[in-house]
Amino acid sequence: MGPVLAGVLQLLALTGALALCYIPFGNYMAKVYSSDKHLRVEKWIYKGIGADPDTEMRWPAYLRGVLAFSLVGVLFLYLLQRLQGVLPGSLGFSSVNPAQSFNTAVSFVTNTNWQSYYGEQTMGHVVQTAGLAVQNFVSAAVGIAVAVALVRGFARSRTGELGNFWADLVRGTIRILVPVAAVAAVILVACGAIQNFSGIHEVGQFMGGSQQWNGGAVASQEAIKELGTNGGGYFNANSAHPFENPTPFTNLFEIFLILIIPFALTRTFGVMVGSVKQGYAILATMFTIWVGFVALMMWTEFAHHGPALQLAGGAYEGKEVRFGVGGSSIFAVSTTLTSTGAVDSFHSSFTGLGGGITLLSMMLGEIAPGGTGSGLYGILIMAIIAVFIAGLMVGRTPEYLGKKIGAREIKLSAIYILITPALALVFAAASMALPTPQHSMLNPGAHGFSEVLYAFTSAANNNGSAFAGLNANTDWFNTMTGLAMLFGRFLPMVFVLALAGSLAEQRPVPATAGTLRTEKPLFTGLLVGAILIITGLTYFPALALGPLAEGLAS
Repeated sequence: MGPVLAGVLQLLALTGALALCYIPFGNYMAKVYSSDKHLRVEKWIYKGIGADPDTEMRWPAYLRGVLAFSLVGVLFLYLLQRLQGVLPGSLGFSSVNPAQSFNTAVSFVTNTNWQSYYGEQTMGHVVQTAGLAVQNFVSAAVGIAVAVALVRGFARSRTGELGNFWADLVRGTIRILVPVAAVAAVILVACGAIQNFSGIHEVGQFMGGSQQWNGGAVASQEAIKELGTNGGGYFNANSAHPFENPTPFTNLFEIFLILIIPFALTRTFGVMVGSVKQGYAILATMFTIWVGFVALMMWTEFAHHGPALQLAGGAYEGKEVRFGVGGSSIFAVSTTLTSTGAVDSFHSSFTGLGGGITLLSMMLGEIAPGGTGSGLYGILIMAIIAVFIAGLMVGRTPEYLGKKIGAREIKLSAIYILITPALALVFAAASMALPTPQHSMLNPGAHGFSEVLYAFTSAANNNGSAFAGLNANTDWFNTMTGLAMLFGRFLPMVFVLALAGSLAEQRPVPATAGTLRTEKPLFTGLLVGAILIITGLTYFPALALGPLAEGLAS
């Protein structure tokens, strides 16, 4: 079997598995967030935190819950790292320095999981399990909760109430993330991923000296890092490490975990707004972009330019031979089109155009299918923009799901789509203009610029993957990427929840002959076009200076 055919078959198998789970899993999540009953363990949690899960919240109260919970998470994780040197199970590692502690705390609370450190040489068992792994669960649950609040804004009318943040947070964690991650962890252990709390030990001889490895609760963290579209690896090599991702099957299984919740949430959306066809239209948009980008990535990485690539059967530099070009291409696109950031290959080693595809995937806003929750609310914002564009064409007040899209809704949506590009481009420009940050670039020219642009695009979009080749463990990059992650996560949520509150207060507008049918393929095409055009107009100059210049020169 040739490598191209193997890659195509992996893509087909993955698509089939996602299709089988789409309806039952999407329906289940809709039931979770529509139920008025509470499990016993959930009641214990509500009592412990002093929350009333039956109290409805307007958008400012919902937002205060999101911000307060996240702030506590940042402070707790920061202190846990600063105290690591005196904690049991630290494996002898010292406390993490302040700048890196801040960066890591913000990274995991914002569902980014950007890592400027070597995991196996920096974090002990307590920080990994009680700190990082816990945030992998709850940060993902926060994203889903905000998405569900926006869906309720479309589904409800003549009320500003969007549900209860604490109930949505707890249900997402207890009923969705924990059980699925537990099953996934067992599968990974059965396939060879490690799960223990062993200390540091020597493994044979390597280049004339001994090689040291430490164990850890790797399989359980691997499961939730993919399922929650988090991305932080237990080891520096991330999902290229055989302890995290041992076989081609686990590689495909981890991609499945990355995609299942973001894709299935479109079904949840359709069920909750009372029209599954609307969910299918959003799904079709996501799937079209995802498949298109995977095809482009495979084409660039399998293209045989020069005798070395002809003999290898593709661009193999920086890729695990266990997974091949096909598996690595699917993983790279899936992880950058979501907010995952896990990698099974080094994106810096991809071809010039291939590296550009990973960058462009994040620049789309990570909405195809995007992160857990963030992908759904991001593409719904783009749907509002697309409906507005269609309304301008025919001179009619735009409507979406029975809600008028007026000046307030468009302003909130426009600000939302401008925040992330502004953060990524401004921080990247500052890093290129100042002399000190440039010392972190290990490559000159267009490729070096791509490394810096990738870092801030990844941080602002809460992705967390790195281009490699950039020394990001400096005070400048730890602080600036930390700020980009904070603003890139929570500023958009402000406008998403404000939009949800505005929509929930409206009266439903009956459909007429002039209403745009947003469940039809025509709207899907319009939405795909709007996403690509807006992204292209925003980022093309930066892409032209980096990956496009490198790709055309090679």
